[in-house]
Amino acid sequence: MSAVFLSADELLRGGPAGLTHAVERALWYLGFNDVRVIDGAGDQGADLLAVRGREQWVFQCKWKAGGKVDRSGVDDLERARTRYRADKAILVTNTDINAVAEARRVALNGVGVPITVWHGATLRSIGDRMPETVPAKYALRPYQAEAADAVVRDLDANGTALLVLATGLGKTVVGGEIISRHLKANPNARILVVAHMKDLVAQLEKAMWRHIPKSVPTRLLTGESRPGGLDGVVVGTVESVLSAVVRVGYRPDLIMIDETHHVAETGRFAELLDLCGDAEQFGVTATPWRGDKFDITSRFGYPSFKMGIAEGMAAGFLSAVDYRLYVDNVDWNAVRDASVHGQSIKDLNKSLFLPQRDEEIIEHFREAWRTTTEPRAIVFCQTIEHAEHMARLFASSDAAWANASFLHSELPRQRRQILLNEFRLGRVPVITCVDVFNEGVDVPDVNLIAFLRVTHSRRIFVQQLGRGLRLSPGKEALRVLDFVTDIRRVAATLDLRRSLEAQESEHLRVRMPHASRIQFSDETVGSLMDHWIQDAADLETKADEVRLQFPLTTGIE
Repeated sequence: MSAVFLSADELLRGGPAGLTHAVERALWYLGFNDVRVIDGAGDQGADLLAVRGREQWVFQCKWKAGGKVDRSGVDDLERARTRYRADKAILVTNTDINAVAEARRVALNGVGVPITVWHGATLRSIGDRMPETVPAKYALRPYQAEAADAVVRDLDANGTALLVLATGLGKTVVGGEIISRHLKANPNARILVVAHMKDLVAQLEKAMWRHIPKSVPTRLLTGESRPGGLDGVVVGTVESVLSAVVRVGYRPDLIMIDETHHVAETGRFAELLDLCGDAEQFGVTATPWRGDKFDITSRFGYPSFKMGIAEGMAAGFLSAVDYRLYVDNVDWNAVRDASVHGQSIKDLNKSLFLPQRDEEIIEHFREAWRTTTEPRAIVFCQTIEHAEHMARLFASSDAAWANASFLHSELPRQRRQILLNEFRLGRVPVITCVDVFNEGVDVPDVNLIAFLRVTHSRRIFVQQLGRGLRLSPGKEALRVLDFVTDIRRVAATLDLRRSLEAQESEHLRVRMPHASRIQFSDETVGSLMDHWIQDAADLETKADEVRLQFPLTTGIE
């Protein structure tokens, strides 16, 4: 069976963007492990960057309604090959290149600049010869298969289901497996995958390619992308799905809601799910907590399967952590005062944590960097300005960090994709950011994380920590440097430590080559904090204005 998305008709209908999109999907079937679209102004002649093994490939895609591609396509690709330091350069077209372009290509090959052409016939041949599904690097883990079984059972029994898996445990993998099973049983089923954010939707469509056969098309539906058809798997933002599809009659057979914690009692997600009440509906999330009082189990039911960070780490499915909280800036006079007089969390944070100097942070980071094998680091900052400042500081503080870069939502998407590609290849050693890595970004090679920001959200803390918990060859543990400035962060980390101790005791560390540890930079302070914050799980969700009462700090001098 051929790949429907590489057929001549589909490529012609798709236009320039459709050709790039089709090649992007094909590369996953061809064994590439990192593929990024960078098409746009300033792309330096490249449309796609892809990594297979340790090789960087660059692709220039030239769509033609008729006729052949001229020499400019070859020249663009030559420039891109140099700009991105590519090992392989491929010119892709749905038609062919003309004689002048071919002569230029041959001349470049003769001087050691090899350029390969994939024309329309090549693409059709690739579509015929590629495997039916994307080659799986790993089989489903036992708990992932168990989770998929549980969700399918609940869908069959109730029409709804909920999956809760910590970041790094593969919630999207399980979601894709459920969709794959549904399509095997119902090949013509209409599948809808929905999320709240455009960038996340694009990531989800790519994730689905790993699970569905090449004969099933995927359709991306956002404010900027309107597919010609709605067959196969439609992946879209909730706003676009509602306004362009569901309200005018499209009805899917199965709906998956990603990052389900965004579903509220009312609002767009609720409207979508109500309109599609006849469809089977399941949600997946790593962090089921919401800021309001709405419980998502009232919509999807009690979790069909659940595994948290502590359980995943203790069982060896997530990286071990070497977590260090820096509490050298704690003012213990404030502790004594808070133990006698109730204070709000906001006031307590102001009095408890003294300001830390950037230079001190850099030195602690340098020490961790030098004792980490092949370090790859993410630094979470307070604001965009703070992220840019810290990137410049890192770049000027050590030759190893000369290419440190900042990444945030105000950067053009193309720049973000290029940066992530460079980061994946190890050419950018440190990325400073704000919230870009919270959802939908897969960076398994990260083995060093620093928290320089205050986050009052348990969900955001877990998401950011989860960016470094994915397993990767040669990765012994995730080093975490937490320059804590919020009593709730101390509470959250203490709760994680207690959960880890309980889980590791239960699992007897059978699968863990490296045990996790969560330490304070001053263990005397740490033990006092542990005593002082007795109900950590409760404190970590408190609001700024809540007034706290702590036990007396006997023995603190």
